[in-house]
Amino acid sequence: MSDPYETTEEHLAKLLGRALNSFELPDAAVARLDSALAHSTSLHSSHHSSLSGLHRETYRHTFLLTDGSHLTIWEMVHNTQHELYVTEDEALIAASRVRAGYPLEAASPEEEPEADLEILRSLMSAPPMEIPRVYVPDNSADHARRVLRRAENADRPGEATARLLRRAFAHEILQAFGANCFFESTAFTLYEHAFLLLDGSEVSLWEVEHTATPDGRHMCEVYETEGAARDAMELRSQVR
Repeated sequence: MSDPYETTEEHLAKLLGRALNSFELPDAAVARLDSALAHSTSLHSSHHSSLSGLHRETYRHTFLLTDGSHLTIWEMVHNTQHELYVTEDEALIAASRVRAGYPLEAASPEEEPEADLEILRSLMSAPPMEIPRVYVPDNSADHARRVLRRAENADRPGEATARLLRRAFAHEILQAFGANCFFESTAFTLYEHAFLLLDGSEVSLWEVEHTATPDGRHMCEVYETEGAARDAMELRSQVR
């Protein structure tokens, strides 16, 4: 995984260059990495299944900085894709998301596409579980900015929503019930990013992650309502 003969600068450039989500890293973390003097890489966890075809590893990259402090970046690798996170919790959530996207058994060739689509619709129409909010103050305004920045859909929330979320001081991320679906070769996952604002009001962004793209790459779309997000999931599944 790590070349013992490469410099820290080379290692960092390779790490950021191969990650699909490197643009999501907080700007402050990327700025600190510019002063990295040395690094160490270790395997944190792994999961390999010949039944589902999933091969996943999580690596811990620790960098020693010029001010004497250190910074750890977590890399989650699944099959040929790489993702980076600044906390272990984020890496664990990402690993769980990837594992949930791989069914234990592939669909049989005899199954009709219409039947698969009906299963997908029933999963997406299932009512969400009532889960108490657990808001965490953790640079929430910056988190909202990064969620909006990675959205690729043309009808994503606009500047008015972005301005509103600058007042967010706490947030919670939930995977919506019945939203982790697999239709043919396309995986769909729906997340709610719930924000608590300074005036006590609550605002949610609904993020759809999927691979319903011409080249099968990972794509994120963000909507202001759960209904709009679920409509987009169903539309994408039909187009795909």
